[in-house]
Amino acid sequence: MSPETQGVLSGLASGAAAGGIASAAGANASTATAIGLATGAAVGALVYVLAKHEATERQRKYAEERARLAYQQMQPAQRARVRKRRYIAVSTVREKNSTGASSVMVYDTQTQQVVGNNVYDVKAPPKNGDVGKFDTYSAEYVAPGT
Repeated sequence: MSPETQGVLSGLASGAAAGGIASAAGANASTATAIGLATGAAVGALVYVLAKHEATERQRKYAEERARLAYQQMQPAQRARVRKRRYIAVSTVREKNSTGASSVMVYDTQTQQVVGNNVYDVKAPPKNGDVGKFDTYSAEYVAPGT
């Protein structure tokens, strides 16, 4: 299943659940629908991966440095939230063979290492807080200084 399809299905399921919960909590039909649609749109907004390839030494080092810096600079509340998710995605050097607008790697906040040796070329540069599915890892995109 493509990342776009996963995003749509996740958005639909989450939106339906949120709308149902709002309705059960006493919200009127239009309010419950609005809550469901907003939730579905937020959950369905995933990072779209175009390609995956093996990282160069330069990409790996850059991603590790960037991830450590971003994690160190996080406010305590954001660090706690990200730590629960465990994985963050960070931009790395975009090489000549890259097919996307940006290249990212996944970092494990518990082991404090880049996960595997894969670089993911994404369709559009992620925004801070965007969540992406990278193989079996669900990671929130973070940038140093945010």
